[in-house]
Amino acid sequence: MTNVIEARNLTRRFGAFTAVDQVNLSIEEGDIFGFLGPNGSGKTTVIRMLCGLLRPSEGHATVLGNDVVRDSEAIKRSIGYMSQQFSLYNDLSVMENLKFYAGIYGIPWRERAKRIEEVIDIVGISPYRKQLALRLSGGWKQRLALACALIHRPRMMFLDEPTAGIDPVARRDLWNLLFDLAAQGVTFFVSTHYMDEAERCSHIGYIYFSRLIVCGTPNELKALPEVTPAGAVRLELRCARVPAAMRALNAFDYVLDATIFGDVVHVLAQEGSERRLEEDLACCGFPSATARPIPPTLEDVFVTLTRQREREAANV
Repeated sequence: MTNVIEARNLTRRFGAFTAVDQVNLSIEEGDIFGFLGPNGSGKTTVIRMLCGLLRPSEGHATVLGNDVVRDSEAIKRSIGYMSQQFSLYNDLSVMENLKFYAGIYGIPWRERAKRIEEVIDIVGISPYRKQLALRLSGGWKQRLALACALIHRPRMMFLDEPTAGIDPVARRDLWNLLFDLAAQGVTFFVSTHYMDEAERCSHIGYIYFSRLIVCGTPNELKALPEVTPAGAVRLELRCARVPAAMRALNAFDYVLDATIFGDVVHVLAQEGSERRLEEDLACCGFPSATARPIPPTLEDVFVTLTRQREREAANV
């Protein structure tokens, strides 16, 4: 497979502040690459450098074979970009927004009508052609923004937290569109805070305060030794009165971590402690508690790695 993004030691400083520090990335054609990290960790700065909008302080990167410094204008013409603000003109209709972006991307007049119909069909926004963008719901604004970003048929799409603030149905619809486009060879670089969206990505990178900590498939990240340390096991605990059970769990010295997931508790405990956990909870008034081993979730991965880096920073 062809790598559409190559970044080596990509760094960006703002004065004395290092926003992105020595980031290395390789992303293959057709990938849906999920980019995760806490607010302020450098996600948007990385995207801006890869889009040719911000010059790196050190290192280099190529997107679709174009250098982000030397060929920044070529990159801007060959990629699509969609931010959480949707970058739409609210006083223009759906069709007027699409015509405007067709002009911005320099699509020849004779091809514009065809391209507009093409993206309208892709995102399914035909019933709202005459609707002002201002009056569209969040989900339909999202579809219109995606249509505008696709109108020049980019091979590479950057989506910066595109589903922030929209409902779950609209989020799922967007991801279905991304899968369809990825099957056609479009590569996606998506920043997100949602773990269910991260699970849908073919590869994931996790950036923590300027540094890329890990990168790999969801299954590779879940299998990292530091996520479930040697001598520990992850358990799903089912019992009545889950919040009360959490208080009891915190008193058990063999319980390393515990988090509520709906009506169950995910527990990181010393290996071989399943039976002991059930017996101790029974003594605390939870006689029906049952524990079974489970694999880690992506949330477990990122919480564990984040806490690990926080402890390392505190000890510096």
